[in-house]
Amino acid sequence: MTDSQPQFSWGSIVLPAYLPTLLFSLGEGAIIPVIPVVASERGASIALAGLVAAMLMIGELLGDLPAGWLVARIGERNAMIGAAMLAVIGVVVALALPSVTALAIGVLLLGLATAVFGLARHAFLTSYVPARVRARALSTLAGVFRAGWAIGPFVAAAIIAWTGSSEPVFWVLVAACLAVVVVLVLLPDPERVFGLGRGSSAAVGVSAAEAPQGVFRAIVEHRGVLARVGSGIGLLAAVRASRTIILPLWAVSIGMPPETAALVIGVSATIDFCLFYVSGQVMDRFGRLWGAIPGLVGLSTGHLILAFTHDVPGNEAWFIAVAVLFGVANGVSSGVILTVGADLAPKRHPAAFLGAYRTIGDAGQAAAPLVVSAVTSLVSLAAASAAIGVLGFVGAGMLLRWIPRYVPGRRGRRHGDDGTADQAEGAG
Repeated sequence: MTDSQPQFSWGSIVLPAYLPTLLFSLGEGAIIPVIPVVASERGASIALAGLVAAMLMIGELLGDLPAGWLVARIGERNAMIGAAMLAVIGVVVALALPSVTALAIGVLLLGLATAVFGLARHAFLTSYVPARVRARALSTLAGVFRAGWAIGPFVAAAIIAWTGSSEPVFWVLVAACLAVVVVLVLLPDPERVFGLGRGSSAAVGVSAAEAPQGVFRAIVEHRGVLARVGSGIGLLAAVRASRTIILPLWAVSIGMPPETAALVIGVSATIDFCLFYVSGQVMDRFGRLWGAIPGLVGLSTGHLILAFTHDVPGNEAWFIAVAVLFGVANGVSSGVILTVGADLAPKRHPAAFLGAYRTIGDAGQAAAPLVVSAVTSLVSLAAASAAIGVLGFVGAGMLLRWIPRYVPGRRGRRHGDDGTADQAEGAG
């Protein structure tokens, strides 16, 4: 890298990457708790209200592959601006017609916007953050996202208390998205600022053969790593998603007072949030497995402990212990899905690969509630918890086997991260 090329600094990514993320996640975090409430107010049953809320996750899953195509063609900043405006359109649709169908369509559009926004910021940090600090940068991104989701519900509660209605909360997302657009328009385009030093095709003059891949070509070319590492990542995402369902259901099933359960789950979430930067430090220093494996083992162990302590004396104490374990385990693995994806993605044009990679993770996340619901209906909640725990250990074994192969080195990165030739990632 020549002296004329821009050097990386933390301050250079705070505004273009983290501030828009905080704003968008704050707006999203504000409306997520009220979506089922608004659906119920519009006449939806409990089951239908749950389906409307699930449209966010469905939209995100459906949007991952198109997001990879879009970001590869219009760039990260333009994609984030477009995603913010799509989210605004989703809110307008949800509020324009007082029906459950309009609400569901609006939430689906928000899910699509979330997929584009999330992939764009992931691709941005993948391209422009050096490997030596990549885990810290992406763990911080995960922490900023969690911070927005933590602040959003308090904003929603204040607005509901002030107005006496849930629907005005949707305007928080509109305000947040407009603020995102303003920030991204006013700031210098980071792709232009860092492109010369970080592999931008416009800056380094790559040939037409090195143009951004199509999503399906990326899937075919990288099918080996997607099937192996991606499947383990999908199981990690599933176990993470399961804990957010298992904990409140478990509290109800053992008869714990709602206010006590809320406090315990809040403490677990706080522990989770406080460890995000520690996770990045550990992964940058010792390797990606030191974030992935302890996290998966801890989450899986917690699920198995719950499965065997439902009817024992002191089951509330076991519940509290597992909630704390979940907080620690999820915290120490904060950012690992983003970081491994960044390690594996082509550095010049990561968006197409990341679209496929994130689809697998989001599929695992979307499948977890279905697995818990199905096993609980057929057997019991304890059996569902045990099943998720076993799947988590399978995922840990897969990542322990395949991450060293595809992400070698002490820091868990490929040879290509310093600009030299990348390791092949085909079917082999």
